[in-house]
Amino acid sequence: MKKNIYISALAALALPMLSGCMQEFQPETSYADSDQVADAPNSYNNFVNALYSTLSGSFVFGTGDTYPYDYGITSMFLTRDVAGQDVVPAYSGSWYSSWYQCGAGLGPKYLVCQIPWTYYYKWIKGANDVISLSGETPEGAHKYGAGQAYATRAWMYLELSQMFAKKPYAVDKQNITVPIVTEKTTLDDLAFNPRAPWEKMMEFIISDLDQAESLLDGFTRADVYVMDKSVVYGLKARAYLLMEDWANAEKYAKLAQDGYSMMSTAEYTSRTNGFNSPNGSWMYATKFNPTDQNILLNDGDSCWGSHMILEINPSVLGCGYAANYGQQNVIDRHLYETIPATDIRKGVFVDFAIDDMPNKAAQIEALKAYSDYPEWVWSTGYDGYYKQVGGLSLKFRAGGGSEGHENQYIGFCVSVPLMRFEEMKLIEIEAVGMQNEGNGISMLTDFAKQRDSNYVYGQHNETYYNTNTPAFRNEVWWQRRVELWGEGFSTFDIKRLQKGIIRSYDGSNHVDGYRWNMEQTPDWMNWCIVGTEQDYNFGLGGNNPTPIAPIGNSPLYVW
Repeated sequence: MKKNIYISALAALALPMLSGCMQEFQPETSYADSDQVADAPNSYNNFVNALYSTLSGSFVFGTGDTYPYDYGITSMFLTRDVAGQDVVPAYSGSWYSSWYQCGAGLGPKYLVCQIPWTYYYKWIKGANDVISLSGETPEGAHKYGAGQAYATRAWMYLELSQMFAKKPYAVDKQNITVPIVTEKTTLDDLAFNPRAPWEKMMEFIISDLDQAESLLDGFTRADVYVMDKSVVYGLKARAYLLMEDWANAEKYAKLAQDGYSMMSTAEYTSRTNGFNSPNGSWMYATKFNPTDQNILLNDGDSCWGSHMILEINPSVLGCGYAANYGQQNVIDRHLYETIPATDIRKGVFVDFAIDDMPNKAAQIEALKAYSDYPEWVWSTGYDGYYKQVGGLSLKFRAGGGSEGHENQYIGFCVSVPLMRFEEMKLIEIEAVGMQNEGNGISMLTDFAKQRDSNYVYGQHNETYYNTNTPAFRNEVWWQRRVELWGEGFSTFDIKRLQKGIIRSYDGSNHVDGYRWNMEQTPDWMNWCIVGTEQDYNFGLGGNNPTPIAPIGNSPLYVW
């Protein structure tokens, strides 16, 4: 194995930070404040463009280190997804193992704790800079730029709050989230900036989204890599879903869907463009480009594609943690087994039954049903740490056509969806059903039949220990788990629905020693605030405790 796979206890950082690097940076730092750049040529457009260019493609920490998980917003997808049960890092030394194993590195003195805090508050700072530069009453391009900035800021706070709050909004509106930093926040404010309770945070988020909706009226974007009103509606739908404001969740989810359509079977399962290129379903996306640092440096291995794309020629030097270094992220076996054979989404995951075939030749022949490169897929599974192929994901395909399969610098240059029509439809369905269950069931059935023509409502009511959740919501949750697998929603749904997790059961493909069944939402899903924030923000109001990992596998759960 060429790569240094995992550092079990990353060195603690000593990076002074006020409320997530929101202070006005001094000239000796690598950042310039808004006053320093306000008069620079094309400065305003550069700030607006940075709202998107910083989401992917560069190393956020800027220390010269090329950490394989330092590649932006899609890395956050995996930190959240592996914390549950649906996405399994097949190797115990994976770069994402800290979040899967609930290790000491999740504590406030370690790099993995620093990552989300640095990411999100950097993006918030970018939004604040644009809002500040736009002026009190922005017009023209400044109006549209401000609208995108307000939407970006709301999005970041919505994600941060779900990551750091211990209890969901609907359970405890006074449960604390994270500090709010705006374009008007001063250094004195930062030194005594408490974590906002849910109620205050959601008022702030909705206010920002209202501003964005108004300012973006009449704005036409060039492509899906830029926010417009449909994305604002989508963010409102997410916010109201979290708040369990069913009427507004339904309203904005419906508005968000206008002009988009459900991915066809051919689009969902495409071996060429599967989840690597925008289509009529994608409402908002990010993109890795050939000139990005994350593509050019570290053999291209510090990017989404390295962790999620399999079909790269194994003879190519430096060609992916998933494809050739044994760090695949696979589907939970039980979730896979609950997907009917007639559901088209099952076809993007390799059948576990292939591992029971008598020889390599038979296995490779069976893999032709999933890939045009069956030998490579076989090698991905059996020549790595996983030692099987069952559960391998082929949802996210290499970009760049045939060249992309031979060259990771091309193959990893893909787009990744940040918001899709299907997510909005499922929000609408959940909201409708919580107001009128019969109508919700009818809508859910119509949706599910587009993925599985034989779908019958009522077959996916697993509670994951929370028996108070209505059966209808369990059915919607199952659809979300399958439809949105790998897209960063797993932990958010577990927390808002107050579910436990189940990793230990007969036939489990979870890593031995980490097959844990938790009857409550695990503590490790409540991210710790980095220690330097505690050191400099004296009004923070307390941190989430460092989670303690269970010892050994849990007794087998019987389904």
